[in-house]
Amino acid sequence: MIVFDSENKIFYLSTNNTTYAMAVFGEKLLLHAYWGKRLSHPLSPDWLDTLEFRPLAPLDFGRFSTDMLPQEYSTFGSADLRIAALGAEYGDGSYYTRLEYVGFEIVEGKPALEGLPATYCEEGDKVETLVIHLADSLHGLHVYLSYSVFEELDAIARSAKIVNLGERAEINRAFSATVDFIGCEDRELVHLDGAWVRERSITRRAVVPGIQSIESRNGCSGAVHNPFIALCDKNATENSGNVYGFSLVYSGNFSAGIDLGPFNSARAYIGINPQNFNFVLENGESFQTPEAVLVYSAEGFGGMSRAYHKLYRTRLCRGKFRDIPRYVVLNSWETTYFTFDENTIVDLARDAAKIGVDTMVLDDGWFSTRTTDRAGLGDWWENPDRLPSGLGWLADEVNKLGLRFGLWFEPEMVNPDSELYRKHPEWALRTPGRETTPTRSQVTLDFSRQDVCEYIIDSLSSILDRANIEYVKWDMNRYMSEVGSAALPAERQGEVYHRYILGLYYVLETLTQKYPDVLFESCSSGGGRFDPGMLYYMPQVWTSDNSDAVDRLRIQYGTSMVYPYSSMSAHVSVCPNHTQGRITPFEMRCNVAMPGQLGFELNIGKCSEEELELSKKTIAKYRELEDVFHKGDLYRLVSPFEKDYCALEFVSEDKKRVILCIDSQRGLFNGPDQYIKMEALDPDAQYRCGDKTYFGEYLMNFGVHFCNKREHISEMLIFDKI
Repeated sequence: MIVFDSENKIFYLSTNNTTYAMAVFGEKLLLHAYWGKRLSHPLSPDWLDTLEFRPLAPLDFGRFSTDMLPQEYSTFGSADLRIAALGAEYGDGSYYTRLEYVGFEIVEGKPALEGLPATYCEEGDKVETLVIHLADSLHGLHVYLSYSVFEELDAIARSAKIVNLGERAEINRAFSATVDFIGCEDRELVHLDGAWVRERSITRRAVVPGIQSIESRNGCSGAVHNPFIALCDKNATENSGNVYGFSLVYSGNFSAGIDLGPFNSARAYIGINPQNFNFVLENGESFQTPEAVLVYSAEGFGGMSRAYHKLYRTRLCRGKFRDIPRYVVLNSWETTYFTFDENTIVDLARDAAKIGVDTMVLDDGWFSTRTTDRAGLGDWWENPDRLPSGLGWLADEVNKLGLRFGLWFEPEMVNPDSELYRKHPEWALRTPGRETTPTRSQVTLDFSRQDVCEYIIDSLSSILDRANIEYVKWDMNRYMSEVGSAALPAERQGEVYHRYILGLYYVLETLTQKYPDVLFESCSSGGGRFDPGMLYYMPQVWTSDNSDAVDRLRIQYGTSMVYPYSSMSAHVSVCPNHTQGRITPFEMRCNVAMPGQLGFELNIGKCSEEELELSKKTIAKYRELEDVFHKGDLYRLVSPFEKDYCALEFVSEDKKRVILCIDSQRGLFNGPDQYIKMEALDPDAQYRCGDKTYFGEYLMNFGVHFCNKREHISEMLIFDKI
């Protein structure tokens, strides 16, 4: 719900549980007024009088200064010396932009963002969008701030559209959202960091004076930092305290952080990374920022996460696979690597069918001259030595066994040892006069070029049209370097990073709309591009190349801070684990993978009878429980970052079934008893688990007993409300 108080010139954006407020100050400056629990009454008219004048502060509004005022979308070059939301340089050499309030409109629903992924609404949703018009009258630069309020989902989606109606302007900074906080004492910053095979660990640190930031400069969202931050109370926990979440629906270079000033005020920001970003706008041209999704929770991190989960699961993911059960796959990679032929794949599929797997996925090595990772990328046709009968024949043979057939691609890359590169070396990203730093013997195709995008669309369409392929694993295994485009003039080279992402989105939109019955899964050396932008096109992501059950406890737990388990591909793999080398019980591997999108990454034909039987039971159990895992609410009870074990609780949409997952990382023989207190149960109802019944208040206040007496204990308890 959006309300404008015309007398006091205050906008109130309210969801079921939150309010976000802005005020027009001095008839021309848009200020941030409030963000927190839903307000039942209007703000006091003198809310701004709490700000004290500071010596040496530049005066601009009587006793106030733009360096003190909580601005909603600040600009570089004015008297506001904090980090700015917008920066531009003009033809006269100046770089000072002054945005003043012009007007607003409120529209029902939520308009799409041109060329960019974004959340959306459907008929019957309680969603309104506020568009506030700001302008710099001297330079003719106009900014339209959009705020879409998801009333029932407790989220606000923000973006900015910049329109140039003056002479040429070069945009060098354009954040999607900034929020100023007054009285920012004892706050902490939370973000997700890591690296390949240890993605999305949780880092929490005190907010101190100055700028604390995370970012990506490698061309994609990356494994080192995820495009998400949260600002929280110092004492915030999983279930209590104020938490403010910022998540960016974007797959390229980003920057996010907090700028704490000397007077206990702070500015949080998130958007495209301004490093190596420069976008030229001629008269009449515009620039659209990606969308930032803001979530406030008074119920700690758990409340924030559940809001993101439901929004991203139901109003970011799209298509037929948003709501229906997805596939249980067997992926060939860790079984065969580059050593296979078509009969090998048929044999793997035959074994997989025996345990209930429904999709056989052929990974890397099926095309062109690809027998190692040093050649063939870009040449998307069958390797005649490995697949002499062709993909059509192979898909048919797999289908005869009762399985779907899936295929791996890495469309954004090219090997120099390929026909494509020899024919079109100019199609690769490169800087004139510089050698491209080798990474995995491959370079990145220039997706800022329309001809490259059309080549990829045509090449993949040719494969998908001539074989019954129902699943695509879309991989991306190299960060960008020496970034430049032969198709753009010198003054527009600062646009390449962003135009690459726009090209990628164009390709993904074209292919996913052309093949709506194909399930697309994103991958980037595992979880190197696990971001909301990719989820718009592909409802699930290969969470990490590390499928070790113990490491996956932390990886999946950290990922769940923002992303639902329905988006996490999780496979049962062989031991010793190919990445970690650790040996874990087969049951634990199955239990840890089951809450995500279950799959297998091993040779079924080499499994023991006991493992085969457990695999069958796991798939059957998964099919029984997947709606709870993927559509219910998640409560994180015990963190594997803090304890030697992990406990997660999944509550079904109708609240009638609850699953408690307990997994041990390390055990202590003859160790202490633990009592895991459950959440969100009906205290007066009874719940049956096996042959025992418990009142909800007992499970929440006394807890479930667990003794972590040995390594790698794994329990999955199912409670049904009587």
